Amino acid sequence: MQNAITVPADLLHRQLTTVFTAWGMAEEHADTAATIMVETDLSGVDSHGIGMLPHYQKLLREGRLDPRATPIILRDNGVAVLVDGQKAIGHVPAHFATELAIEKAREHGIGVAAVTNSNHYGAAGWYARMAAEEGMICISLTNSSHLLVPVNGTEPALGTNPIAFSAPTRDPERPVLLDMATTTVAYGKVSIARRAGKPLPPGWAINEEGGPELDSARASDARRLAPLGGTREQGAHKGYGLALMVEILCATLTGAGSGQLRTGHFFLVLNPAAFRDREGFQADLEDLLARLRGNAPADPASPVIIPGDPEHDTTVERQRDGIPMVQTLVEEVRAVCEESGAAFILRS
Repeated sequence: MQNAITVPADLLHRQLTTVFTAWGMAEEHADTAATIMVETDLSGVDSHGIGMLPHYQKLLREGRLDPRATPIILRDNGVAVLVDGQKAIGHVPAHFATELAIEKAREHGIGVAAVTNSNHYGAAGWYARMAAEEGMICISLTNSSHLLVPVNGTEPALGTNPIAFSAPTRDPERPVLLDMATTTVAYGKVSIARRAGKPLPPGWAINEEGGPELDSARASDARRLAPLGGTREQGAHKGYGLALMVEILCATLTGAGSGQLRTGHFFLVLNPAAFRDREGFQADLEDLLARLRGNAPADPASPVIIPGDPEHDTTVERQRDGIPMVQTLVEEVRAVCEESGAAFILRS
């Protein structure tokens, strides 16, 4: 990245916990949120790590985020549980709910945990990976603030509503890990382009007439994103349909409600051992992945990869070299520190 500094992961973690504790978060909750955000940045998903901190500060300022909140269980029906996030930063109730779903999957073969009354929980894939590290298959979903413009529409009516899926392999460091927005890109990618002063490709954002918006600054302000596919001809109706599915599971099913500025999450965890011998499952999965990796590439320099490969490789690189932050983001973090009364410890 041009005009960027590199920050060690432990320093970034300390900066985040310094801010969160200044807000009044319990140390345990501050550590949970900071860990998830830093590991997200390590994996290269820059749109959902520390780059979200200014947004979280805005939620706090507006009274939509309660830093002192502790999630509680509202309903527990054996394999299924509903958690009230109590307006906490979303990482905290999402982590709690994923732990519950994993434990239920160990006991029953399947565990379902939903969260209501929450906030943005970062990268959906982080929670899916958390389950994979415990030998589980997982689907992680969340709704979010309205950014997606439905096909044939002009105004945002759904969130980026990501879908994440994981499956454990024999190598715990390399699960299958799909993490995708149901918009063409996550809003954070627009923010990254804005900070870098770069235009947007067609199909990312939509202007007020329903056409493509290429100016990243205008797109950042307007907050109108295209469904996955970009246009009807390229399959945007499929992205729109998937976003609606996520909205129903995360907002309607949980009671969060899509029109109340409340966020909900949904986690489905499956224990492969409930269906078949675990070793047999992993052997067949290994064969499947080998067959995909062995597919003859169109370009020998770009072999077929498995979802999760780029994130794994980026994590190795950034653990060694540090996490890049453009100067614009550094200044945004400085402003958060000034507003919250936290010490600014990043240095350019």
